Amino acid sequence: MEKEKALNIPNHVAIILDGNGRWAKKRGLPRSAGHVQGAKVVEDMCEIAWNKGIHYLTVYAFSTENWNRPDDEVKALMKLLRNYMTGAKKRANKNNMCVRVIGDKTYLEEDLQESIADLEKATAANTGLHFQIAINYGGRDEIRRAALKLAADVAEGRLDPAAIDESSIDERLDTAGLPDPDLLIRTCGEQRISNFLLWQLAYTEFYFCDVPWPDFNETELDRAIEAYNKRDRKYGGLKQEGSGEEQNA
Repeated sequence: MEKEKALNIPNHVAIILDGNGRWAKKRGLPRSAGHVQGAKVVEDMCEIAWNKGIHYLTVYAFSTENWNRPDDEVKALMKLLRNYMTGAKKRANKNNMCVRVIGDKTYLEEDLQESIADLEKATAANTGLHFQIAINYGGRDEIRRAALKLAADVAEGRLDPAAIDESSIDERLDTAGLPDPDLLIRTCGEQRISNFLLWQLAYTEFYFCDVPWPDFNETELDRAIEAYNKRDRKYGGLKQEGSGEEQNA
């Protein structure tokens, strides 16, 4: 406990949940079994993250490219999402957790869209962990949709093109109002971001581990946080030697 107090805990952690299928295959199980176990780990990690002082947790659950997976796997993932939604509102309110789904929800079936809207509305005022689930999400698609909103506002006279700045884009992203991630974790050995939060990860620290997501636990999260604490976050600036202060490059 004393060790945790000495660490600088990231405010916002984003996670690419990789390795569910490989975890299942190694055990002679269908890929869907890996996704079920991975979902259980997500629920556990929400509580663990909050107890450690993390205030925002964003997970990559289903990308825009995941529709290209075999139909039976996509159907299993959508079934898993429905099952999660069944008890999500009760669990989130019990834990004072604010839940938000990012991504293009218009591609989801109507019952899922309604469940998501109900969950977001019911938990919007909660003041505990802010938990974001990326579903039918792609970073390029998010930026494309933000650009369409900007174009519409300009065309309708609500926005001067010369006034467009970074905040104008931030406000039109799915993550509007959220701080950028401090730490990105990707499991199961892959070292790429796979079209995840392309705009938001500009100054995020990356941590890659070989553990598949269904085996990820508090110990692994501690390792990621410890690695994060060894990074020198200068945001493009230079740290003045001996002063601990930063100056522009």
